[in-house]
Amino acid sequence: MPLDTENYNWLESAQLYNALKRDEGERNAPYDDSTGKTIKLSTGGKVTIGIGRNLNDFPLTKDEILFLYQTSITKVLADLDNKISWWRKHPLRVQYVLINMCFNLGIGGLLQFEQTLTYIKSRNYTLAASGMTNSRWYKQVGDRAQRLIAVMLGTREEW
Repeated sequence: MPLDTENYNWLESAQLYNALKRDEGERNAPYDDSTGKTIKLSTGGKVTIGIGRNLNDFPLTKDEILFLYQTSITKVLADLDNKISWWRKHPLRVQYVLINMCFNLGIGGLLQFEQTLTYIKSRNYTLAASGMTNSRWYKQVGDRAQRLIAVMLGTREEW
């Protein structure tokens, strides 16, 4: 029975989880994503979220990190469904690239790739990859962009 790509359960995909964990990193305390350095307040205060959760003294647990990941992926999938309604009609590898880019850039950032998205919609993955290569994002994310382009082109099996 062929795989139903339009209804693939991305929330249960260990492959997606592991790829995003590699690309984004996994930290249990707040950090600056451009430098990788842990955030500490210069005022002597504590980094706090939610209802008084002091992240300096009580970093996130593995379960909390997984919960945040699942919440983020749920939001990314909803954003893609709402803003790029055709995205699930493409091969899983292309869906994965869109998820990964949306996770990294947010839906607003992904939508800035207008020509690339037009090429993807028309299934011209070669020109879509070219659009990805000729972007500021490509220079900013390095190896991640190269992996995603190879996946888009179908020249890399592993995500």
